[in-house]
Amino acid sequence: MRYYIYVSTAKVDMLYGQIPPKLLRRLAVEAKVDLKVVSVAVQSSRTDTSAYDRLDLVETYLEREFDVSWMSEPTAWFRGDLALRIAGYGDANGPTLMMGADGDTLVALIGSAHHLIGYQVAPDMPKVGFSGLPSMFGLLRDFPPEWEPQMNVRWRGRGFGTDSYSLMREVAQCAEALTVPPVHCEFLARQLMRGTVMREDGRELAVVIGTPMYVAMSDRKPGDDGEA
Repeated sequence: MRYYIYVSTAKVDMLYGQIPPKLLRRLAVEAKVDLKVVSVAVQSSRTDTSAYDRLDLVETYLEREFDVSWMSEPTAWFRGDLALRIAGYGDANGPTLMMGADGDTLVALIGSAHHLIGYQVAPDMPKVGFSGLPSMFGLLRDFPPEWEPQMNVRWRGRGFGTDSYSLMREVAQCAEALTVPPVHCEFLARQLMRGTVMREDGRELAVVIGTPMYVAMSDRKPGDDGEA
């Protein structure tokens, strides 16, 4: 069982609807999802399965049909296990940003705050999506005022160029400035962009930008890998 922090029902439903019906029963066996529920869903509008059943089936499908890699060598879909600093609790119809580093790899995940568990918008309110690169770099240029307490004095919304290196450098600087406490998480995400920047000590830092399908609390604890 996972203790979820974030589940993108929009991504889950989009991908679940594309799984060939003949595959669903086989995937249900692999994902240990109730076959009776899946059978009903295949014959109807597929809405009779729970959000978490659909997530399990989509995850199993991706593992079966695609190359799901680790965050240090990301393919289109990648996994990770990191201490993430999560910003964006405030406006349920705003963005959320999750950042963490492991060695020479920095991961930045952009998503919509209404997918944070327990933080949904009212049913009659339109939902705004923030799962793309335009949202990421719009956020870097113009942080919401309520996010300012989550950033240290090194962050002043400095401008950057339009080339990929400048964008990656800004992501790295933003990650360094986040001060919210980290939460150890495991996640599955879709890659949006990747590149490298040069650190002050001359070493390269790989920057991976993605949008998460889910983020869940990890069983790891601070200090498990020598972390403070």
